[in-house]
Amino acid sequence: MRNLGSLFLVLLPLFFGCRTPYEPEVPATELSILVVEGYLDTQGLKSELKLSRTVPLAAEDAFAPEQGAIVMLKNSSGQSFPLTESTPGIYLFEKDIDEQQTYVVEITLNSGERYVSESLQPIVTPAILDAGFKRDEEGVEVFVSTQGTADADDFLWTFEESWIYRPRIRSPYVYVAAEKEVRTRTKEEQNSLCFKSEVSPGILLETSSRFRDQVVFQKTITEIPQGDERIMERYSILVSQKGLASKDVPFWEILKKNTEDIGSIFSPLPSLIGGNIISLDPARNPVLGQVSLGVIRQKRIFINLQEVSPWNYLDPTFNDCVIAEEVVLKKDYDATFGNGAVVPARAFMVGTTIVGYYPSSKRCTDCTLYASKLKPSFWVD
Repeated sequence: MRNLGSLFLVLLPLFFGCRTPYEPEVPATELSILVVEGYLDTQGLKSELKLSRTVPLAAEDAFAPEQGAIVMLKNSSGQSFPLTESTPGIYLFEKDIDEQQTYVVEITLNSGERYVSESLQPIVTPAILDAGFKRDEEGVEVFVSTQGTADADDFLWTFEESWIYRPRIRSPYVYVAAEKEVRTRTKEEQNSLCFKSEVSPGILLETSSRFRDQVVFQKTITEIPQGDERIMERYSILVSQKGLASKDVPFWEILKKNTEDIGSIFSPLPSLIGGNIISLDPARNPVLGQVSLGVIRQKRIFINLQEVSPWNYLDPTFNDCVIAEEVVLKKDYDATFGNGAVVPARAFMVGTTIVGYYPSSKRCTDCTLYASKLKPSFWVD
């Protein structure tokens, strides 16, 4: 759903072919449409509702957050549950609520515009029966298995990936310019262990009644190609399984087709993407998006390099990364290491004394240039 806001505008020029660049004349009122996206968990798991605005095709940032809104979930008994804006445009929900009641989401913007969802009946999503991976000659396939019920026949899956990222060359040393000395890095200064994270880019749907006994067996969640960076050492994926109301499925199917078919003149028109949010104002301001309510089931798995070897990871970005053969002696430390672009990588010893260092470049030794040093709270070594 990350690109839903820009998808509306992306699809407008598709009827005009692709040989000649085309700039659609989109009315100014259509350039800033409210977009509502979210699946709120009913059993206390932290979940979020995203409010944003559509952006022009040429915009550098595809996410234009709608800040300062008042967002409330209200049940049929009159109880209200406020959502809290954690970061611009992201409104968090973390409540255990009664799944036997119906609900609506009410949104009031800073401008005074008001929106409300259609009536929402929470879906009690069945548990994930199994989650794992399979190794073949093309790489690794991550899968889940589940079983639908009469009340939860349709499923939506999303996932979050995290993995260890290492530089091509690991340097345990740091040059301290103020002292004109090289010393061993402290634990806080280490730059050889980092982490990367990404969220699922696509839309994964399935209807369990298509299968015998409504068992969805080893549904492919994602595929990791042979040699991919994500399993250079240790990889983790958190799979979230969400039950959908049958009336919500057409929205997700259309969005999936639009997302996957961009570039084809046969793609469904964006006018078919509406959702279950409506404006309460007399002007009936246009709005896009979908909000759902139910139990989110999750499974996390880890994959170690040893479990899929040989993996043969090789990043061409670092093909020219080497440790130089010429030693940098103490008299040349500042001239060589002073600007930080070149770093001491390996010690050169005479007997038991370090008298110099073999250098390498910072971009080959510092993982913080490409990833975060912050270890995820869920990470298990």
